[in-house]
Amino acid sequence: GDEGSREGHHEERAARDEREVPGLRDGALPDYEVIAYSSRQIAITMAVAAVDSKADDVVILDLRKLSFSFDFFVLCSSSSDRRIQGIADDIEEGLSKNGGSAGHREGLPEGGWVLLDHGAVVGHLFSNELREFYGLERLWADAPRLSIPKHRRHPAAADRRHAAIAR
Repeated sequence: GDEGSREGHHEERAARDEREVPGLRDGALPDYEVIAYSSRQIAITMAVAAVDSKADDVVILDLRKLSFSFDFFVLCSSSSDRRIQGIADDIEEGLSKNGGSAGHREGLPEGGWVLLDHGAVVGHLFSNELREFYGLERLWADAPRLSIPKHRRHPAAADRRHAAIAR
């Protein structure tokens, strides 16, 4: 009798878990496209904010087929510590405006490298010297690069819809 009630409890819990996870139905895995789209949107939002903030050489590396830990790296650089700080602030502001959750920031601008950790998406803001030294583009040379959309000051209604879907 005890074995049957334990199995029933596990089935009940599994059914409850399925209801709580978006895109999880009838024991199916979460919809990969929904998950990928949201990490992709985070990466694009980071990159657009970096471009708007006058960062140098903004690049999005797509690591989804190359890494189990990360979906995207967003790389950029600046010749000034103060600009690195400003770019990091602008990226985080851009993410919060678009419904992104607060990430974790590591490093100091005067150290030449600030890392913005948003789970599967990591922003790397370098001084020009440290970007060359660490060479993440060389380390991840096989990673495809995502194009960064041209930014418009007043997003079209379609863009607002996409931002709402990404949330």
